[in-house]
Amino acid sequence: MRVCDQSSDHQPRSNPRLILSAEVAIRRSAVHPFRVQLFDASPLGCKIEFVERPFVGERVWIKFDGLESLEGTVRWVEGHIGGVRFERPLHEAVFERLAREASA
Repeated sequence: MRVCDQSSDHQPRSNPRLILSAEVAIRRSAVHPFRVQLFDASPLGCKIEFVERPFVGERVWIKFDGLESLEGTVRWVEGHIGGVRFERPLHEAVFERLAREASA
């Protein structure tokens, strides 16, 4: 596992991000969910792959295996990769469990 405190465009993060590789489901409003790649995450949000390019400000739902869907807002998009900020931060214990499972 590796912790990153900056994005690829060198913008400072409000929270350190854990670099990880995981497959999650993502759903946009009125669209069926897709399995996509998650690249990094923090309790506040994540960097994720999109099947169809969303709009900045659009609501999405991210589903980690074993958890309920997390509502979030698209904060930035470059190609088919983007950042999502969760509406409610993940509890620290839940985030640590996700990190352990992703590194296994």
